[in-house]
Amino acid sequence: MQNTDFLVIGSGIAGLTCALKMARKFPDLTVTIITKAEQDETNTKYAQGGIAAVWDFDSDSYQSHIKDTLVAGDGLCDESIVEIVVKEGPERVREIIHWGADFDKDKDGDYALGKEGGHSANRVLHHKDVTGKEIEKTLLEEVHALPNVTLLQHHFVIDLITQHHMGRIVTRHTPDITCYGVYLLDKKSRNIEKILSRITLMASGGAGQVYKSTTNPVIATGDGIAMMYRAKGRIANMEFVQFHPTSLYDPGVSPSFLITEAIRGAGAVLKNSKGEAFMDKYHHLGSLAPRDIVARAIDNEMKISGEDFVLLDCTSISPEEMHAHFPNIYNTCKEKGYDILKDMIPVVPAAHYLCGGISTDAHGMTSIRNLYACGECTCTGLHGANRLASNSLLEALVFAHRIFEHASEQIKSADIQEGIPEWNAEGTTDPTEMVLITQSLRELKDIMTNYVGIVRSNERLDRALKRLHLLYEETERLYHSTTLSPQLCELRNLITIAFLISRAALLRKESRGLHFTTDYPEKAAWAENTRF
Repeated sequence: MQNTDFLVIGSGIAGLTCALKMARKFPDLTVTIITKAEQDETNTKYAQGGIAAVWDFDSDSYQSHIKDTLVAGDGLCDESIVEIVVKEGPERVREIIHWGADFDKDKDGDYALGKEGGHSANRVLHHKDVTGKEIEKTLLEEVHALPNVTLLQHHFVIDLITQHHMGRIVTRHTPDITCYGVYLLDKKSRNIEKILSRITLMASGGAGQVYKSTTNPVIATGDGIAMMYRAKGRIANMEFVQFHPTSLYDPGVSPSFLITEAIRGAGAVLKNSKGEAFMDKYHHLGSLAPRDIVARAIDNEMKISGEDFVLLDCTSISPEEMHAHFPNIYNTCKEKGYDILKDMIPVVPAAHYLCGGISTDAHGMTSIRNLYACGECTCTGLHGANRLASNSLLEALVFAHRIFEHASEQIKSADIQEGIPEWNAEGTTDPTEMVLITQSLRELKDIMTNYVGIVRSNERLDRALKRLHLLYEETERLYHSTTLSPQLCELRNLITIAFLISRAALLRKESRGLHFTTDYPEKAAWAENTRF
């Protein structure tokens, strides 16, 4: 395995954008991108709604977008970060358009701007209802045109390499923890190799697979956050898990099919089993209220009715608009037996987006030297206690650019570390029963879904932590005694993620944003971040 100058973990919008810019600026340096599955199998690809940016200054403004973001974040956003992302965002969007991203336009040739929950203006650029797929395709084409970029598919990153691997005791108070690269598992050869780097970017995506029902693909197992925690890096706000209010009710299917919020922006209305619209009694924005409010409202309506879903009525949307803007949703629902021009869609909330993660500053720097982080694996301060719809792709573009600018200077003085040992697998054997992994994964998802879901309590959280500790002990014994597999590593990472979410939720003695607990149903007058 060759060493590299700039190492990127993850091939979504965050990792690809930064890799592309670094490779273009430094044609004599090597850039390596690692992804554990196919190159386009990322959370980015599954983003439907679009990317929010102030575009029409006659009907919108930076201050309006900033205000909407702060309101959604429920008092925990970093206002300086919100201002950076909102004001720098449009230029970053123009850049990706220049690279070839094709966003929908109206009959006059202007961009067709959508509106989603929590937004006070139409500002969401989109490519039908497959925006993320269009962006992912554009970025991959640009990256593959560069000769100094290597993209390693089907390579699973096991751990960040720090002084710990050189025999030094590292704690969360160690001031100079440094990232030297990673150990990774070649999923085809099963060999464990090391790849050293001068600068590393963690862009590993989210962690929705910690729950039974999620819109995230199966690769979303929180690997980067778990690695950062093991490396003694700083993590924040893990209790804030966003449940998308509307995924298609389709028991046993994973990931859950997302019904984008943009379809409610186009006129779709949430209704109960009696066919009654119910969102107006929960929020003045009705079906376009912020996601945390809509998800809790749906959860409450399901508990009142005893049904396993509520209904989304799209019949007010014209066939022309439906086929032009939501063809993927229409066709998928039709395959499932629902003609959504006539029939209401059964929908349920599903784990969708993690607002906490690796703590970064305004330049994407983490608490570990020579390590940056970008995208859903981070806690930048933009989202606070709840993400405003379609701000995630914008955040990734803005921070990828800011990391590029900062790392362009840092890489000049960073060197490859000598003397890093090879991975030590001595004393391990092949696992004899995969059921030990698969059953633990099922237990984990049950624990998180039943005890650490949309509505929580101290008793549930305490019970979750006790059961998670047992799973942790069992899995660690397996990890240290058997040869590694991606399944075992993902289980280990998901247990870490589950612990961080549950522990942070127990620490927050209030209900705020995406965290609602029956023990503290009111929001405190002040708030601070939960940190590890």
